[in-house]
Amino acid sequence: MNNTIKEPIAKINPTNLEKHGDVRTDNYYWLNQREDQEVIAYIEEENKYYNDITAHTKDFQKDLFEEMKRRIKEDDTSVPYFNNGYWYITRFEKGKDYPIYSRKKGTLDAPEEIMFDCNELAKDQAYFQLGGLNISDDNKFAAFGVDTVSRREFTIQIKNLETGEIFPTKIEKTTGGSTWAADNKSLFYSRKDEQTLRADRIFKHTLGNDVAQDELIFNEKDETFSTYIYRSKSRKYLIIGSESTMTSEYQILQASNPDGKFNIFQKRSRGLEYSVSHYNDNFYIVTNKDKATNFKLMITPETATTKENWTDLIPHREDVLLEGIDIFKDYLVVSERFNGLSHIKIQPWQNTDQAYYLPFESETFTAYTTTNLDFDTEILRYGYQSMATPSSVIDFNMRTKEKTVKKEQEVLGGKFNKENYTEERVWATATDGTKIPISLVYKKDLKKDGTNPLLQYAYGSYGSTMEPYFSTVRLSLLDRGFIYAIAHIRGGEDLGREWYENGKLLKKKNTFTDYIDCSKFLINQKYTSPQHLYAEGGSAGGLLMGVVLNDAPELYNGVIAQVPFVDVVTTMLDDSIPLTTGEYDEWGNPNEKEYYDYMKSYSPYDNVKAQDYPNLYISTGFHDSQVQYWEPAKWIAKLRALRTNKNLLLLDTNMDAGHGGASGRFEALKEVAKEFAFLLDLEGIDK
Repeated sequence: MNNTIKEPIAKINPTNLEKHGDVRTDNYYWLNQREDQEVIAYIEEENKYYNDITAHTKDFQKDLFEEMKRRIKEDDTSVPYFNNGYWYITRFEKGKDYPIYSRKKGTLDAPEEIMFDCNELAKDQAYFQLGGLNISDDNKFAAFGVDTVSRREFTIQIKNLETGEIFPTKIEKTTGGSTWAADNKSLFYSRKDEQTLRADRIFKHTLGNDVAQDELIFNEKDETFSTYIYRSKSRKYLIIGSESTMTSEYQILQASNPDGKFNIFQKRSRGLEYSVSHYNDNFYIVTNKDKATNFKLMITPETATTKENWTDLIPHREDVLLEGIDIFKDYLVVSERFNGLSHIKIQPWQNTDQAYYLPFESETFTAYTTTNLDFDTEILRYGYQSMATPSSVIDFNMRTKEKTVKKEQEVLGGKFNKENYTEERVWATATDGTKIPISLVYKKDLKKDGTNPLLQYAYGSYGSTMEPYFSTVRLSLLDRGFIYAIAHIRGGEDLGREWYENGKLLKKKNTFTDYIDCSKFLINQKYTSPQHLYAEGGSAGGLLMGVVLNDAPELYNGVIAQVPFVDVVTTMLDDSIPLTTGEYDEWGNPNEKEYYDYMKSYSPYDNVKAQDYPNLYISTGFHDSQVQYWEPAKWIAKLRALRTNKNLLLLDTNMDAGHGGASGRFEALKEVAKEFAFLLDLEGIDK
């Protein structure tokens, strides 16, 4: 690598930030002025430095991109699903970045109706995403949301599927999600606060009316909650949901009466979480009521929905997390998690003693129910994959127990054979004695002699479970000798709800120490060594990377941090930033001194110090609404000023993208190619 290229040095302009009598001096606070030309110039200087310092890998990046692209079936098609008289299909055409949404009436042999060709809609857009597609009951109108900025703000529009006309109506500043009432003219949707981007209001739009006439149905005034609306699978109810990290509340209205008044299902009570599904004359409730930490299933008549009427159907179990249910006419399907792995239980309504689990044999895998919109069917559609097994979509007959693989992900290029890879699950012991599972995949015949490069990934926040999933792009690392590891650390929900509770708020540091302990285990077991170990995480996982860099830099040769949330204290004190107030239940409210002190003790930006740091590649998006671009920009500036060695510090800002990165399916591969080239270059691998 060329270390003669001059690093950008951000100017120091101290700003004192005071809270609870504590003063933090932020030398780079000025970087949060998005429109300031000096700020833009600095970001562009960082981009130039990144491009100059990695110029020798550009051809390799292109080769990696083409290699990953060759594995993807370009003219791919989803498994069709049936809903309300039509088969719905999503497909891609060769050489094109975006999906085509189509449908066929009655039978798959019917002529194709193209509803949306996103390649046409995305013309002249640096970023494009279509979301929230939903069809009216008469199959005539489609509502859809479009985001062309990547700040997760969608403009909802409506298309007449019979004439092909897209109406001039544009409903702006929405989540993109909407739902039709049964009258085929009333469209309900959620709108975002312009400053914080919190979904805070539900409106009703009437077809043909001006948007200015849209009726405000509900205003969620609690800044820690967001709100949304959907239709029950039974199609009978419109349901408004309000959720914070720890509390939920629902309101219901019969979809045939869109001008009526929504009634509260069960009033919010702090710490009470529940979700509702409707079937026949009852509601089915997945809830943590009665201290059911891992959730249980309850039932109540649709005429008596408050919690005193709820009765247990599947009781709480200490060792089983109830993740969700799918309701069919003759069957209840229960998605559970135990011993860190997902399981699917089939339970007939009539003969509950004949319940059974779908059999899965791999050591580490993920299984999940997918699109099951048809109510009166004995077919369950589910997905299955493991770290060495491509994803499959399977139709399972719940009566005969026959399964039909509708589609297995094709890995093109002629080189992939899942028998060439080993996958295993091992358990590291954390500092406090807790056993932490790690999912691993690598080429067979690999020797555990400490010389293998290993990329360790984790997230560890919001109760988000990191499944052991298959990835075609990952093969570019595995086939070059890398081991890939997913550390299922606390803060996720991988081993149940307590796994999450023990990795948030004033127990957040368990997330960080778990990750470091997993790294030490992998080194001690000779999977790798500090000279060949690499860490990766994004967003809240980028926060994890920041802490790991400060606390255990000697364990890693390189770190990848995507859109990293690293300036925790400053961000959580700024309630004008999107998502901040809704995050208090996750991180704590730093307006309270106890939480302020705890956050400050681990916040990556606040704890950068004079020490050697590993090589670091940071990626971010200038329009990111979740983690603002200035967090990584300030972080790298401070790292440059304080680090005591000359390892690489790289900041790569996509000036067109937001939190999710580039929007096209192939454009996203170019970002992965950059990350892989960074890793492989550090290993001296250039082809």
